[in-house]
Amino acid sequence: MEELAPLLEGTRLREVEPLPPRDLLLILEPEDGPRDGPAVFRLRLSVAGDGPRVHLQQGRQKSARGPTGPFFQRLALELVGARLARIQQVRGDRVMLLEFRETPAGGRRGLLAELTGRHANLVLLGRSDEVLDVLVPAPKQQATSRLRLGAPWAPPPGLAARPGQQPALEDEFPEPKDPPPAVRAGHPQRAPLSWRVECELGADAAERDAAELKKRFKKRYTRKLSKARSNLRGLERRLEATADAERVRLDGELLSANRQALQRGAEFIELSDWYAEGTPLRRISLDPRRSPKENIERLFERYKKLQRSAEKLPAELDRARSRIAELEEFWQRAEKADANLTDLDNEAVERGLFDALQEGDPRKRKTPAPRLPYLTFQGAAGAQIRVGRSAKDNDALTFKHARGTDLWLHTADAPGSHVVLCMGGSRGEPDPEDLLDALHLALHFSPLRGARGGSIHVALRKLVHKPRGAKAGLVTLSGGKRIELRVQPDRLARLVRPGKSS
Repeated sequence: MEELAPLLEGTRLREVEPLPPRDLLLILEPEDGPRDGPAVFRLRLSVAGDGPRVHLQQGRQKSARGPTGPFFQRLALELVGARLARIQQVRGDRVMLLEFRETPAGGRRGLLAELTGRHANLVLLGRSDEVLDVLVPAPKQQATSRLRLGAPWAPPPGLAARPGQQPALEDEFPEPKDPPPAVRAGHPQRAPLSWRVECELGADAAERDAAELKKRFKKRYTRKLSKARSNLRGLERRLEATADAERVRLDGELLSANRQALQRGAEFIELSDWYAEGTPLRRISLDPRRSPKENIERLFERYKKLQRSAEKLPAELDRARSRIAELEEFWQRAEKADANLTDLDNEAVERGLFDALQEGDPRKRKTPAPRLPYLTFQGAAGAQIRVGRSAKDNDALTFKHARGTDLWLHTADAPGSHVVLCMGGSRGEPDPEDLLDALHLALHFSPLRGARGGSIHVALRKLVHKPRGAKAGLVTLSGGKRIELRVQPDRLARLVRPGKSS
């Protein structure tokens, strides 16, 4: 920290260079120009879990290509052009604060690098140290996360380090064998401790990044190669099928000539094959759902389709084989020791061999809807009908998700789901069609499913009571009536067909 502050305080942030997923470079420009120093300083902030660090980047670093993510974009909007006023270690811990003034918004902004192992993170702070953005947001289920947007920043858990507790960098990292490129070019050494950190942790991180990049490239290649080979096998099978085109046509001719012998509902027919030597019997499969005319037309349509395929498939096969060859050639290039996998990946995307990497904005992701304790159906007249999912859910539906004037239904002679016919606050009688639908659902969601009929309790919800200490789903009634239901199969099929419930 003592090494970086004199060099960087007072500089202007010229650029934020993302190095996803968890690194970035801040390109800082001295206000008075280079003089005898560099034209810019490149400050590396890494919150990778296996090597979080902050140091001047003095070695070469390839720029990232592709999607970078919303946090990096927010940093650029908030900080580019601002003056780095102060660099401070927070609580003597592995937390560094970069305080910016004269920002595009006109106020103070802070960039915190929490270098706390696998929980390391970057946090953008507002004027009053409120959290504006976080590189790695907390899982949605952690409602009490200390890094909630809009909440004041709180330090990571754990005791702050006392002076002298943390080992000196000179003791922790050995002196590199080679000086940084600027020193080799004749410039003075300005950040020797940063160079130690970069050489020790940066080299390890570079090896891990390279291994991860190759693993990701291989996964993308393997998936695309498998898909391409599967496509080729499918095309080859289709080409083999075209060899039967003439036989399909002849079968159509046989059926057409013997149309009077065809009967609807037959699965096959045996006819003398005039087109084969000795006119043997030939069995021809039929579609029992089709008429004789439709079965004949089906064969001739298949013949034409096979003919069209025979014309188009050779070109498609050539393209499929060419794609496989291209993919295999890319992998051979990736296997070379000096391969630049980032460039290869980008080239594969440009040539249509790989899909472009997509990175969604987490702020645009819809929050999952809370789980409801019931399934929802719509009655024939438009009323909503709710059906409890389980015994515990039955209690929640009846006593938390139903009005007193709603109708409550349950099988009279068997356990089952609670069913609520929503009346929308009306005290009148329900529509007979909606009531019939609710009765069918009460029977269907019980052990009597499949029965021809049954007896159903129907009562206002306010007449349903939960005895103290009763097990889940068990209730008593202080009124209501029983309705004998005779199942209408078509009605039930309409209610429970796929896609009708939610």
